[in-house]
Amino acid sequence: MKNKKYTTTKNSAKNDRVLWSRTSIIFLILGCIFLVIITRLVLVQVFDYEKYSSLAFRQHTVEKNITSFRGEIFLKNKEEVYPLGVNREYFMAYVSPRDISDDHIAAAAHQIAQELQLDEGIILQKLAKRHDIHEELKHKITREEKEKIEQKNIEGLYFLPEYFRFYPGGSLASHVIGFVGSDGESYRGRYGIEAFFDEELRGSDGKVIQERDARGGWLANTDRIVSEKKDGTDLYLTIDYTVQYEVERILKSSIEEFDAEGGSIIVMEPKTGKILAIANDPMFTPNNYNEVEDVAVFRNHAISDEYECGSVFKPITMAMGLDDGKVNKDTTYVDTGAVKVAEYTIKNSEDKVYGLRTMTQVLEDSINTGVIHVERLIGNKKFKDYAERFGFGTVTGIELPAEANGNVSNLAHVKRDVEYYTASFGQGITVTPLQLASAYSALANGGFVMRPQIIEKKSYADGSQKIIEPYPVHRVISEEASKQIGEMLRSVVVNGHGKRADVPGYLIGGKTGTAQVAKTGEKGYDDSQTIGTFAGYGPINDPRFVIVVRIDNPKKVIWAESSAAPTFGRVMKYLLDFYNIPPTESIISEKK
Repeated sequence: MKNKKYTTTKNSAKNDRVLWSRTSIIFLILGCIFLVIITRLVLVQVFDYEKYSSLAFRQHTVEKNITSFRGEIFLKNKEEVYPLGVNREYFMAYVSPRDISDDHIAAAAHQIAQELQLDEGIILQKLAKRHDIHEELKHKITREEKEKIEQKNIEGLYFLPEYFRFYPGGSLASHVIGFVGSDGESYRGRYGIEAFFDEELRGSDGKVIQERDARGGWLANTDRIVSEKKDGTDLYLTIDYTVQYEVERILKSSIEEFDAEGGSIIVMEPKTGKILAIANDPMFTPNNYNEVEDVAVFRNHAISDEYECGSVFKPITMAMGLDDGKVNKDTTYVDTGAVKVAEYTIKNSEDKVYGLRTMTQVLEDSINTGVIHVERLIGNKKFKDYAERFGFGTVTGIELPAEANGNVSNLAHVKRDVEYYTASFGQGITVTPLQLASAYSALANGGFVMRPQIIEKKSYADGSQKIIEPYPVHRVISEEASKQIGEMLRSVVVNGHGKRADVPGYLIGGKTGTAQVAKTGEKGYDDSQTIGTFAGYGPINDPRFVIVVRIDNPKKVIWAESSAAPTFGRVMKYLLDFYNIPPTESIISEKK
């Protein structure tokens, strides 16, 4: 009996220990689970509060953007303005699957596909989302198309207004304005003004947030949180609509007449730096930008193309010599036809030898060795400093994208005389037509380099405006040097190679340049290609317009005096007539 009792007690104690051990394990497991839960709650409610709060908010709310209006772009048009880039109203078609009864799905899909010219299968996929209230179908539907479709009373089909860019002028000033195009995710400015001022033009969208029901619909009696939209800035350009139109017409006519590959014209006010016209050919139509096969046509050649401009650079070199006091318009030198430097011999065009000549005759006859003579007197270092102060080798600062610097790196080594000699007549360095227009403006206006200006005024969404004032960068030559170079350029038009640029009754001055085109990937020049340029201004006694004409590879003529010069003359005559500038000279005496 004693043994049995002892055994029972012993077994009982053992069972108690087992029970206690199991209970401890259970409590331990429960404790761990509880600790995990508490830890998770702390993480969710404290450390990840923002994340889950935002997730819950999105699940119970609908967020819609309030699209801002893109700022519009205008040209001057005498006392009024001409809309160059505006917002045109279109409509976006969308379907609400929840509003279509189950037995009408197939019929609705078929009818919508027919009216909107869309794939019926894609529409059926959208209608399969039975609780959805908004599935986009098609953009850029005109009001006429919308009204015609609405007459069909298609179940579940709705329209919302939307705005897209429209260019009323077609191809007018296309390289200046650029266009608004899609980058795959959104629409943004591409090229021209649209790209350069994209952020200002876009403004900023507003936002509406409201609670929604289980099916995704807006709850009408709930509060909305509204973030106000800010419409974009309207831009008013310095370009004149009528002038731009006529300059483009003249350029196109000249390119056809001379069978050229293309060309550019810039018209600038020398006293203010304001651009009145920038024309390039070939052109494109911004409304149909997606139909362009070669994106190179979007390039604004007047500001983005660098080239060796040739003899139109000679007046720049001469102005340096005048300003530095090394020469005046009557200073003489004897031309021998060639200049030897190191292993090179530099000759005049067509190997001509002119003998005794004045500095004015150097420009009239376009003598290479004559401007080398002036460069020698100035000295290499000072020549380089002048060139850079005229703005060559750096951007002018015009508010357009992709402006080229030009290249004057050949002048980096002041002991390389040959580079300076060729640069004096526009070879071995590259410039843009805009840089030439800026430099010639300095020649015309008394010696000041003006920053080229293309924005006249900005008009903001709040009704305020900002007038953009002309900006003089610095003086580069004296007023006396400016006066003398003007007289010399007038003589070039009367007695030299610029006769066809003249306008009877007015004092017009300028210079031709027939430049060779450097070969691609190798040294030397391509004998089969030339670029004709004429740069000048007038009237000389009160300069109103600087014009730079560039004609690319004209096949029917070789020299700029037969292509760029007459084109310049047509543009100048039009400007003088359009702005009612009275003649100052006797037309009869001008013809003698």
